[in-house]
Amino acid sequence: MAHETATLAAYVFNLKYRDIPAEVLDRAKVLTLDFLGSAIRARSEAESTPSILKMLEALALDTRGESTVFGDSKTWTPAVAALLNGALGHSLDFDDTHADSSLHPSAPVVPAAFAVGEMVGASGRDVLTAIVAGYEICCRLGNALDPTSHYARGFHPTATAGTYGAAAAAGKLFGLSEKQIIAAFGVSGSQAAGSLQFLVNGAWNKRYQVGAAAMNGVIAATLARNDFVGATESVEGKHGLLAGYTDDAHPGKAVAELGKTYETMKIGVKPYPSCRYTHAAIDALIAMRREHNLTPDQVKRVEIGLHRNGITLTGDAATKRHPTSIVGGQFSMFFTGALALDQGSFGWDDYNRLGDTAIDALADKFDVVQDDRLEIGRTHPFGARVSITTDDGVHERLYADPSGEPNSFPDAQAMQQKFLTLARPVLNARAEKFADAILTLERFDRVAKATELGRQ
Repeated sequence: MAHETATLAAYVFNLKYRDIPAEVLDRAKVLTLDFLGSAIRARSEAESTPSILKMLEALALDTRGESTVFGDSKTWTPAVAALLNGALGHSLDFDDTHADSSLHPSAPVVPAAFAVGEMVGASGRDVLTAIVAGYEICCRLGNALDPTSHYARGFHPTATAGTYGAAAAAGKLFGLSEKQIIAAFGVSGSQAAGSLQFLVNGAWNKRYQVGAAAMNGVIAATLARNDFVGATESVEGKHGLLAGYTDDAHPGKAVAELGKTYETMKIGVKPYPSCRYTHAAIDALIAMRREHNLTPDQVKRVEIGLHRNGITLTGDAATKRHPTSIVGGQFSMFFTGALALDQGSFGWDDYNRLGDTAIDALADKFDVVQDDRLEIGRTHPFGARVSITTDDGVHERLYADPSGEPNSFPDAQAMQQKFLTLARPVLNARAEKFADAILTLERFDRVAKATELGRQ
């Protein structure tokens, strides 16, 4: 380990808008728009939203401020706006994914950047620079933690590494010095938390702890802005992130090719509102259903092979075969696979089929197994092998990549359509104007002129 914390802090401090390649800035805008579509729809539809709002009201944390909660009609204080936008944007499980680190970069980073950007009167260019800084920090720390080992410890990387990414974005917008960014990372190390225990009962912890990561990053940076002394060597120290959160740390991955290779360009987007480990299988099932004209009654057995991380999150038959909650469905290879095979498609509104007898019956034909072919020589763990047995024989596909990865990133029209499908029911006619504003964010001298279009 070689001063990773200080190296990352120096990177955030020195990053300039003019130095970021145009393709990286364009990708950051598209990823931001994609995330905000989920946040806007979740404000009115996610089942956990009322509980979070009632908590804020009970604790007198629902006061007005200057920061936008997308899809909401009022403005909030910056820390609470970061919390809400982070939780909302992650509630549908429809937000982006960085394959190597197995985390969702936008969920903690974008809310922190907008909350502080509005707070300090930042420009669109400033906010875009902060978002790229946050993406780079959380993705690189996720790589260094090693997702397989991190998951085995029971941690959720979007919430742990994500806290650092949020602090980086907020710290950049505050104009913190290198020393202050190190302090913000030091505080982040005390706040980085996120447990996979939500998988047991389909709990709402996952979405809340990501919102908390966004909020905690804002708090960490604000403390540092006010000369709070945070721990040094928060990443590589004896009791730092890498020592406490993984058994297989790769500190070099945190700083490798820093400023030359952009992890932002390795972030993929989701065509389906479920855990990314289900997506390659869903792609295969939809394609095989169409190719072989399959109907559920023709299917005798389906075997899906996944990486061991996918088994951990989505493949435990005892708890995931017949989910009863949306979170349970989002993390069930059985439910999502049966749904895709039954109807040849899968969208947010399809969670109304939870408990559907036809889906449950088809899920009973599914087995989910670990496939060693997805463990070796792969650039990421999100592939799947699908084998469908019918009276006509066995049909098999191996999908190494789910759709939406960088090598199959959707075009601009597809990304905008996904956003509009989610946002129109909430924003109505303003959805198009808001999308245009985010996709031209660099033109705004004050980011608040753009974000106000995202309120209900």
